[in-house]
Amino acid sequence: MRKIVLAVATASLAVPLFPAFSQAEGHAYNGRIWQDSHGRYRCKRPDGTVGLIIGGAGGALIGRAIDTKGERATGTIIGAAAGALVGRKIDRSRVKCK
Repeated sequence: MRKIVLAVATASLAVPLFPAFSQAEGHAYNGRIWQDSHGRYRCKRPDGTVGLIIGGAGGALIGRAIDTKGERATGTIIGAAAGALVGRKIDRSRVKCK
C-alpha cells in the first residue's frame, strides 16, 4: 500500500511538467525575458494585483482617519478607491528586466 501511495504521489507531481514542455516549443525562455515566435524580446511584468490590494487597504484606513464627521463611510470608500488606483500604478511601474 505504501508503494502505491508513493507512486501516485510521484506521478501527480510529474503531470504538471508535461504541458510546460509542449508550450515551450518555438520560444526561447530565459527567466523573466524570453523571445517570442516573431523574434521580439518579451519581459515578465507584474500585473499590479498586490499593489491594488495593499493600496486599497491603506487608502481605506487613511480615508477613514481623514473623514472624522458623520458615519465615515464616504471617506473610507473614496480612500480605498484612490489607494487601489495608486497602488496598482506603482506596482505596474516596477519593471525588473535586464
